[in-house]
Order: sequence, then C-alpha cells, then structure tokens
Amino acid sequence: MNLLRRHPVAIALVVLLLATAIHPLSPLVDAVTGSAPGDADLDRPILYVLFAPLSNSLDALTFFSQPRAEWALVVWILVLGAWGALRRSATPLTWRRRVARALVGPGILILLGVAAVLLPRPVPSLTSDSVGTVIDYHAHTNLSHDGRPGWTLAKLAEWHERQGFEATYVTDHNVVYDGSLPVPEGTSISLLPGVEWSVHQQHVVAIGPVEPLPRDSFGGSTARMLRIFAAIERQGGLSIASLPEYWRNHWQDLGAFVVAGVDGFEIVNCAPKALGFPPDLRRQVLALAGSHDLMVVGASDNHGWGQVTCVWNVSRPGAQGFHTNRVFARPLALVQGNGWSWAAAVSQPWYLLRSLSWSERASWLTWVVIILLYRAMPRREGQGAGLGILARSLGPRRKVAVPNETPT
Repeated sequence: MNLLRRHPVAIALVVLLLATAIHPLSPLVDAVTGSAPGDADLDRPILYVLFAPLSNSLDALTFFSQPRAEWALVVWILVLGAWGALRRSATPLTWRRRVARALVGPGILILLGVAAVLLPRPVPSLTSDSVGTVIDYHAHTNLSHDGRPGWTLAKLAEWHERQGFEATYVTDHNVVYDGSLPVPEGTSISLLPGVEWSVHQQHVVAIGPVEPLPRDSFGGSTARMLRIFAAIERQGGLSIASLPEYWRNHWQDLGAFVVAGVDGFEIVNCAPKALGFPPDLRRQVLALAGSHDLMVVGASDNHGWGQVTCVWNVSRPGAQGFHTNRVFARPLALVQGNGWSWAAAVSQPWYLLRSLSWSERASWLTWVVIILLYRAMPRREGQGAGLGILARSLGPRRKVAVPNETPT
C-alpha cells in the first residue's frame, strides 16, 4: 500500500499495460476486409523496441487526426499544467517556481510533438509473404507547396525504403513527375510517374503516363471538376479520388464520380486531416468500389513531415499499372474516425497501449520497473541522487571520517 501511495502513476501504468494485453489490437489490419492479415507483419528495429515508450508515443502523436489532436493538446496542457502547479512540495514554493513547475509538463508535450514531426528515428517496416509489390500511391517532395524544405526525391526514396515499400508514385501538387529522373544511388525503390491535381473542392491523384492539364478548366463547379477523370483517362493514366476532399465536399456526388470515369478511391490516408475518415463511410466506399470494379488504395500522403507511415498497399501489376488488392494499415490510424474527438486525450493512450506487441509491452514494463526502482531506492544520509544504491556502489567509495573513540 505504501508503494501505491508513493508511486501511483507507475502502478497505474503497470495495471494498464497488463489490462490492455487481455484484448490487444492487431499490429496490422486489412482495411478492405477489416481482419488481421495472416501473411503480413511489422518488422520493428531493435532500437525501436528498446526505447518502445518513446517510439510508441511518437507514433501515437503522428497518427492523430486533426480534430482529435486539437482536443488532446488542450486537455493535456491543462491537466499537466494544473498537476505541476498544484503538486505538493517538501518546501514552500514562490509563485515563480510554481509557474515554472506548471510549464514543465506542457513544455515536454510540445517537445514530443516537434520530435514526432522532425526527429529521425527507427520505424517499423512491412514484411509480407504475399506475392506482389509494396507500393505507395500518394507522396510528395519539396516541389509541393506544402512539402518540407529539403525533402528531395532522394530523401523521399530513402524514407519509403525504410518503411518497407518497393515502389512509390511521386504525386506533387500540380507538378508532374514523368519518371525521367534516375533512382537515387543507394536505393532500390522504383519511383513512378504521377501528380496530384487540385481542382474544385477535390484533389485527384493521377498516376501513370500523366501530362500537364489546364486546371482552370476543371474549376468553379462539381460538374466541371468531374471532367478531369476523362481527361486523365485520355492520357492513359489512372485517377484516384483523394481523402479528405471527397468525404467532406463530395459525399453525395460519388455516384457521379463513377459515371465520370474515376478509377479508384483512397480509403486510408495518413495526413492528419484525412485520418478521421469514419469506418462506416469507408465501408460504403468499399461497397461502391466493389460493385464497379474500382481500385481502393491507401496513401501515406507524405510531405516530409513526420517519420512513420500508417498504411501499405500490396499490389499486382495490371493492364494500366498496379491494381491493388490488399491495403494494410496500423489500427491506431484506423480508429481515428471512432468515437468523440473530445475524448482523444484518454482514448489515444488507451488505443496506444492496446496496439503494443508483446516485445514492446515488455520494454514498457522494463522501463517502468527501472524508473520505479530508481525513485523508490532508499538513499543514505549524505548520499547524492543517482541510480540508487546499486549504481553508487559501482563507483568510487566515499571516505567517511571515523572519530577516534579510543578511551583516554
């Protein structure tokens, strides 16, 4: 009971780690069937597992949908700030020190958010026994207006190779990549031609032998926008309706998309604005695509911001390019459309802990025990802070003067 009273956070975390192991989420989910694939898994680097609490936390921040991220940020800042300000102290605190303590938690949270976006780190990659090519249908370089500065074609290729991809279409905003540039040295990934056209309230990913188009002729109305599908088909390319635009702006027009000649739909997109795609709407798109023999794909929508992907396609070559039959996604990304956004401060950590593999869970428990031992280890009077008595015993011993007690 004394341990619980002195270290409630550590004990609560151990209980949650064990409780979420009872009904865990699969490491991967087939977004088409909704089931766990038996022929694919995530390969986690040793450093990723060793520092699993940090690795998983950064992943969880990366996989936030925008509304859930906004709610969670507000709630966590308020809670961490209040906890820092109101926490008891052994000595009286001045108001300046109390304010400083209140800012520590929110400051760490902001640093973690920046690290999730900018910090290079080990990431899981897809391993699949399926016969096919692991491919990304939607990715950007610094040629896009919202691409990360310095995010060159070579860095995009290296990023995809680390994530387990074998090929990617390069689909910069309104900038055609014709596939003429050589594959960067040191990478074996195939860079395929494509572009992402921004038209009336919709982004359309065009892949294959694409050429420049007069975008102005497809603006102003939905009826004018729909003509872009036929224009891409005349070039010999394939057109894919991108998320979140068709979900937010054209949900009632999807039948017209099909009639106009769209070749497929994104059903998972890793961009924060698109991650909140509701599961029931995804099922409706799958039914529509299945009834008209259309492609369904997942997209990293990588712009160089963030270091981990949430979706992979395992595709086979078709008449006009790749035809997708499998879309593997991280469950933490798929659940972003579930429930209420205002509950994200609680539900995101819960989903995170449920999605841990056994190796990651063991790493979490190990770190909790190490920190708990460090905090709980008694220190003798006069000894400074350190990794407990064990660590101090390994260092040089301090000489303590012993008074001469010889009787006179």
